[in-house]
Parts: sequence; C-alpha cells; structure tokens
Amino acid sequence: MAKMRLFLRESNVGREPLAVSMSSVRSGERVLQIGVNDPRIVHAIAGKTGITGLATVVVSDESGAHRISDVVGEGSSSPDVRIEPVDRLPFEDGAYDVAVIHNADGLLTSLDASVRNQSIREVLRVLRHGGRVIVLEAGKPTGMRALFGGPKRDAQFETAGGTVAALEAVGFAAVRVLGDREGYRFIEGLKPR
Repeated sequence: MAKMRLFLRESNVGREPLAVSMSSVRSGERVLQIGVNDPRIVHAIAGKTGITGLATVVVSDESGAHRISDVVGEGSSSPDVRIEPVDRLPFEDGAYDVAVIHNADGLLTSLDASVRNQSIREVLRVLRHGGRVIVLEAGKPTGMRALFGGPKRDAQFETAGGTVAALEAVGFAAVRVLGDREGYRFIEGLKPR
C-alpha cells in the first residue's frame, strides 16, 4: 500500500516553484522585483522574461544584492540588480509590465506607514496602464513552520486590511488574494487603464 501511494504521488521534478508560476511572468515582459526573500525565486522569475524582456531587481542593501548574485552564478543571464530606496524608484513612469513585491519576510510591514504607502505608490507609477503587481507574502505556514509557528504578522497592519487595503489605498484596482499555498499568500492588483 505504501509503495502504491509513492507511485501515485505527484513529482516536483521539472516543475517551477509555485511562486514563479503565480507571478504569471511571460517572455518579453518588463519585470520589476522589489526585495528578496528566496533568491532562487527572484532569479527564476527574472529568467521567465527571456532574452527579449527586461528583469530588474531592487534591493535596499548590499546583502540583498549578494544573495541574488550567489544564486545566479557565473555565465548565467542575470537580472539587473539595483540598490535603491523602495520609496524613490529611479525608473520612468510606465517602464514595467509587472511588479513583484517579495514580502514574505515582512518588507512592507517593516516600513513606516507613510514610507510603505509611498513605496507602493512608486510601484504603481512605474507600471504601465493595465500592468499588474503581485505581492508574495507569508501565507499559512506549512511543513516545519507549521509546527514551530509561522512568521509574526503586524496585527495593526492586518486589522487595517493588510496588503489588499494598502494596494487599494494608493490606486490599484481589482485587488484580490489569488491563493494561499505552500507558505505563500499571493495578492494581485492592476494599474487602471
């Protein structure tokens, strides 16, 4: 019976991580990623743009940049990694098709409310009309995290509506939670046309 269950179990070989699939990034798109939780996810999302797209990652310090470069390795195509303040992005209006905010480690909740709002406003500004933002944040804990407790949440932020309310407050439309699986909550919003 145990052998039968192993035989019927789905294989993860050759499949991209769920966080990459949920970003829905396609070849040729211009993608901006903010922050880094898992550098392998950042690199995989950047790789989805292909040679015709653009992949930029904004981190707040050298350690974030080093975490990404350690995963990329030599000879690989890599995203343009920039160390910039997230509340003053140095990009033109409408420069990107998709923005992915890596918030599983609490990037947004670690910011003062006014800085958080300005950061989200900046993401909205650099997206083209009809562009979308995907926020990858800590979801329901799975595996060992479920046994030992998941990430601590900012109760005040969550009571005020959390990431959904923060995106709506600066002008994102059709904001919704796409799902909560494999330790991530996926939230999407669109820049109105």
